[in-house]
Amino acid sequence: MTDSFEFKDKYDFYDLVRIMKALRGEGGCPWDAQQTHESIKKNFIEETYEVIEAINKKDPELLCEELGDVLLQVVFHAEMESESNVFSVDEVTDGICKKLIERHPHVFGEIKVDGVDDVLSNWDTIKRNTKGQKTQSQAMQSIPRELPALMRSTKTQEKAKKAGFDWDNIDDVFSKLDEEIAELKNAYKSGVKKDIEEELGDVLFSTVNLSRFLKCDAEEALTSSCDKFISRYTKVENLAKERGINMKESSLEELDKLWDEVKEDCNISM
Repeated sequence: MTDSFEFKDKYDFYDLVRIMKALRGEGGCPWDAQQTHESIKKNFIEETYEVIEAINKKDPELLCEELGDVLLQVVFHAEMESESNVFSVDEVTDGICKKLIERHPHVFGEIKVDGVDDVLSNWDTIKRNTKGQKTQSQAMQSIPRELPALMRSTKTQEKAKKAGFDWDNIDDVFSKLDEEIAELKNAYKSGVKKDIEEELGDVLFSTVNLSRFLKCDAEEALTSSCDKFISRYTKVENLAKERGINMKESSLEELDKLWDEVKEDCNISM
C-alpha cells in the first residue's frame, strides 16, 4: 500500500485519477501496471453494455455503479498516455468541453435554431467541417468499422440519406429486400460460399434499410426477437420435460408442434 494514500468518506473525480496512478505506479498493482490499451479494450465494450443493461432495467443504483466502471476505463486509458507524456485526463476533459461549446452555437453563441432538427443539422455540419469532411462518402468512412454491424449499417444509410441518396417510399424498400433475398437463393444454389456470404450481407443491409423506414431500431428489434426466442424455447423445454419428451430424440415435426402450442399460448396470454 502506498504511504501517501488518503482514505476518505467520499471521493471525487481526481481521487480516482490519483488511485489509478497509484495502481500503475511503483509499489502498485502488478496487473494494472502491465495493462495496455489493447489488453483492456474489450473491458471498455463490456462496461458500456453493462450501462445499457442498467438503463434497460431502470435501476438507478446499478446505473450509478456501471457509469463508475466506464469512468474508470476512461481514466485508465488516459493515465497510460499521461505516463508517456502524450496527453492527460485534463486534456481529455478540455477537448470534450471545447467540442460541446463549438457544436452548440445556439447555446454558447449567437446562432438561432428552430427545434431539434436545426440542432442536429448544425451539429452535423460543424462536425464535418472540423473533421475536414468535404463529401458524404468521407463522413461514411469515418463511421467506426468496430461498431455493431446493424448500428453501423443504420448510420451509413442515414449519411446517404442526408446526401439525397435514399428510397422515395417504403414499397421500393420492400421490393429491394425481395430482390436481395432472390439473389441470396441463387447464390445458395451456386454453392459458392463467398457469394452466399456477400448476398446474405446484402439481405441484412436491406433489412436495416427497411427498419429505418418503419422507424424501428434494428438493434433493438433483433434483441427483442432474441429475448422472445429464448423465452419460448424455455417454455418448450419445460413442456417437453412435463410430458416426458426427449427433445434430442424427437423429430423436428414433434418439436414444431410444441413450439406452435407455446406460441399459441403466448398469443392468448397477450
